[in-house]
Amino acid sequence: MERGTTMNAIPPHEAKNRYLKDKSTDVTDSTLSNYRTTLNGFCDWLCDETGVKTLNTLSSDEIQQFKEWRLERVKTITLKTDMTCIKGFVHFCEHIDAVPDGMHQLVRVPKPSREDEVADSILTSDEATEILTYLDKHEYASLRHVVFSVLWKTGMRRSSLYGLDKRDFEDGANPYLRVRHRPESGTPLKNKSRGERDVRITDEVASVLRDYLRFNHPDGVDEHGRTPLLTSSHGKRCEPSTIQRNIYTVTRPCHYTGKCPMGRDLDECEATSYNTASKCPGSVSPHALRRGYVTESLNAGQPKDVTADRVDMSHEVMDKHYDKATKNEQMERREDFLVDV
Repeated sequence: MERGTTMNAIPPHEAKNRYLKDKSTDVTDSTLSNYRTTLNGFCDWLCDETGVKTLNTLSSDEIQQFKEWRLERVKTITLKTDMTCIKGFVHFCEHIDAVPDGMHQLVRVPKPSREDEVADSILTSDEATEILTYLDKHEYASLRHVVFSVLWKTGMRRSSLYGLDKRDFEDGANPYLRVRHRPESGTPLKNKSRGERDVRITDEVASVLRDYLRFNHPDGVDEHGRTPLLTSSHGKRCEPSTIQRNIYTVTRPCHYTGKCPMGRDLDECEATSYNTASKCPGSVSPHALRRGYVTESLNAGQPKDVTADRVDMSHEVMDKHYDKATKNEQMERREDFLVDV
């Protein structure tokens, strides 16, 4: 039978939209957004570069061509993520008779080396201490002070911080933050209800939060009637991008030291503004604080189980992606448990 005559003639973007609708109840909004970005690129490439109008004419060779084209533009670890998404999409297309059965098995997902898979960006304890000293003196109880303090001292994800409400701050003799999965009102957790937990915070972090809420917190409610812990100047819930920009800004060495270790002229540097801080090679993302917290906690002797539960992370992921201890630091961790035989 001639190829393409027994399948439904579904355009790439139509199939993509059906796939995203199908996945919308299974994954977080953030993951769905990532899928959409990947598949938009894939479908655009099919239409523009191969002339594919409907997926019943799609071949495994064209998928391989996309993979080769993409590899020229991104790292292997990014390509792995892209091709895994595309493989799931093609599998879905089999179920709606848009492509032949078994085509997803022909989608080749690259296997990056361990070095490719592991990101190295990390904020050290010394850097964090210097930043906190600066914030205590110059930006006390500001939104930026709260964002940095909570992320560094708890190791929580940016999305978890984003979803906190005022009521989630338990201010008492033993202060803590309630991390809850609330997908129905726009703040899901990555691991859904399994990621719910109460996170103890230090008295110092509680004091910063208390003074932020008292002096610098514009009261307001979001579209779901909730009162966010972190708000914009208009009382709206701070966007994840705002959290990220504040971390990029405050971790620029010039921001908290007044000097550039790279020797750049601060009057001419493109990374000195709030919106371009990520271009500074010395700045880091919120994820670097999470890695730093995990590493420093383990170095200080905090049990791995305690750290894993506190940050909502498996041991495997912790060992592979987050624990950035040096060989010497790992040796020192073992020191207290050694016995002479």
